[in-house]
Amino acid sequence: MKRVITYGTFDLLHYGHINLLKRAKELGDYLIVCLSDDEFNRTKKKAQCYFGYEERKSHLEAIRYVDLVIPEKSWNQKIHDIHLYHVDVFVMGDDWEGKFDFLKQYCEVVYLPRTVEISTTQIKSDLGGGYGRVLNPSDTEDEV
Repeated sequence: MKRVITYGTFDLLHYGHINLLKRAKELGDYLIVCLSDDEFNRTKKKAQCYFGYEERKSHLEAIRYVDLVIPEKSWNQKIHDIHLYHVDVFVMGDDWEGKFDFLKQYCEVVYLPRTVEISTTQIKSDLGGGYGRVLNPSDTEDEV
């Protein structure tokens, strides 16, 4: 069995994430997604996710391409995960090109092209000040 692993936050899950997961799964038989936990995400992104870890994990587990979701708690756990889960292929989006080449001594490293027309950052930007805002029931769509 060929095992593939990828890492990410996967907040505001969108079709770009799904495309990445589908293409990652096509590289093997078993896809492990290492999902940044809330504490680690606050450290690495200096921001809080819209959805908490358990909800993001639940979203990922509902995707047919994903076989296992595990927590990412630090930058340094990748080599440990590769050994523990007998990983054959490490996959990241090509916005990380070259950053994980040091893992090539442990497994194949693949950088997949991103779905260029969408990103969580773009979604948050498009939503502007409304991101994460709890609407007052008296607000109308025109006022928001």
